[in-house]
Amino acid sequence: MRKIEWVVYAKPPFGGPEYVLQYLARYTHRVAISNGRLLKLENGQVTFSWRDSKDNNRIKPMTLDAVEFIRRFLLHILPRGFVKIRHFGFLANRNRSAALGLCRQHLGTRIPAKPATAVLS
Repeated sequence: MRKIEWVVYAKPPFGGPEYVLQYLARYTHRVAISNGRLLKLENGQVTFSWRDSKDNNRIKPMTLDAVEFIRRFLLHILPRGFVKIRHFGFLANRNRSAALGLCRQHLGTRIPAKPATAVLS
């Protein structure tokens, strides 16, 4: 892989870095189903809305037994010890402080001052 001469083309983000963070946050910090999609709970049945991609993305209601709904919901919860976001490169845990120091050095910036903590009495 090192012998290959790579050509990387990356367009600047349309809305700036804040837009990129908002875009990524929608995928990394969301729940399996939002409260707005839950329609009703009656007689042990949960009704929620879903998007049918095979039918022109129409939004349709689906009703499931509460136990089946909870089973499906729990499939989206990570097991203990698993992390949703893994850092790599200069943000990897192993050498993060040294790598960030080197980045700051190359960028000509300083380490940001830590905010003062208030002492509660």
